[in-house]
Amino acid sequence: MKRKNSVNLSEIKKYTQDDSTRLNKYISNCGICSRREADQLISSGKIKVNGNVITELGYKIDRNAQVTYNDKPIKPQNYVYILLNKPSGYITTTDDPENRKTVMDLISAATKERVYPVGRLDRNTSGLLLLTNDGDLTNFLTHPSKKISKIYAVTLDKPLAKNDFQKIIDGVELEDGLIEVDEVAYTDANDKKQVGIQIHSGKNRVIRRLFQSIGYEVIKLDRVVFGLLTKKDLPRGKWRFLTSLEVNKLKG
Repeated sequence: MKRKNSVNLSEIKKYTQDDSTRLNKYISNCGICSRREADQLISSGKIKVNGNVITELGYKIDRNAQVTYNDKPIKPQNYVYILLNKPSGYITTTDDPENRKTVMDLISAATKERVYPVGRLDRNTSGLLLLTNDGDLTNFLTHPSKKISKIYAVTLDKPLAKNDFQKIIDGVELEDGLIEVDEVAYTDANDKKQVGIQIHSGKNRVIRRLFQSIGYEVIKLDRVVFGLLTKKDLPRGKWRFLTSLEVNKLKG
């Protein structure tokens, strides 16, 4: 079966029709980094346009410009958006010096483009993980001010008591600040160890630390919703490309 990459056609169209585009946007569209980071590259003198060092922020280039980064030519790439249902036991990284299994092993057949995970799931956490080479979207989805919602299915080592349930609703103070959840609920009326929790914080291991702080151990943790994305029709360990509609909705 022939595979189709998810490509942002509107961006490609801009480079074939528009007279000019901002240099930082061009760099971001090459998959080098986000626009904000591109500004830093420009300021540091690492970017050349037609052989000339450009340090001016807001500089615009025409569609025939030759752009280099550290003297190597760069050009806009096709955007790829991959949704993975990560199994437990895989590291969320593009490379591991200890040669442990990484999420990149699971999507190796998906694309030849270099993609990166959007945020992290720790090794023992399963569920939805987005990978892309779209630096702007990555920055948007991971920026704390955007408050992207995530829903987790949690299995605890013991039933969650009603008073601790209320503590979570009221907010739990951790070493790096107050953690407020959007919603928490028992997911099985006959098993109070099964909890669903919706949260927008992107802090490291926040769900495990939250429950640990009130005396519980998380036995199993699965991210079932990320923003508007769900695990529907996506088995564990499998991936799929996002649709154009999903990409547009994620970008708001």
